[in-house]
Amino acid sequence: MSADSLTHLNARGEAHMVDVGDKAVTHRRAVADGVIRMQPSTLKMIEEASSEKGDVLAVARIAGIQAVKRTADLIPLCHPLPVTHVDVAFEIERSSVRCIVEVATDAKTGVEMEALTAVQVSLLTIYDMCKAVDRGMTMHDIGLVSKQGGRSGEWHREDKADS
Repeated sequence: MSADSLTHLNARGEAHMVDVGDKAVTHRRAVADGVIRMQPSTLKMIEEASSEKGDVLAVARIAGIQAVKRTADLIPLCHPLPVTHVDVAFEIERSSVRCIVEVATDAKTGVEMEALTAVQVSLLTIYDMCKAVDRGMTMHDIGLVSKQGGRSGEWHREDKADS
């Protein structure tokens, strides 16, 4: 891959914010997911909402929504976007919790970074709320599931159907 194909580098190879001024406003959607693995007793505590800190998944959901709104403050070259929809969902699996985030906007650039940031912050919030009982939790498989809209159209990860 050459520097010419990296849109966040200018002709001199320096980082810059991409000019999206000539792009069309289109409906854009992105879905991302990730997993946090933990001990069975930690998972049971989350399922039963018996953490001393409160409902872990409810707090992680709010953290994910807030992360979407703050992505441009965290990732230096991201454009602030008018987000029209955020859904943060959790699936309890055998020894883990999967977080799935869907973000939508009508804008000149996509919401992939917002969806990915929300997944990571949601999982970090689960870790923060449960670390007193399980410091060995690990986050895995964080990635984009799908994106729609814009010049490049649709994209779907091959190993997982769109959520």
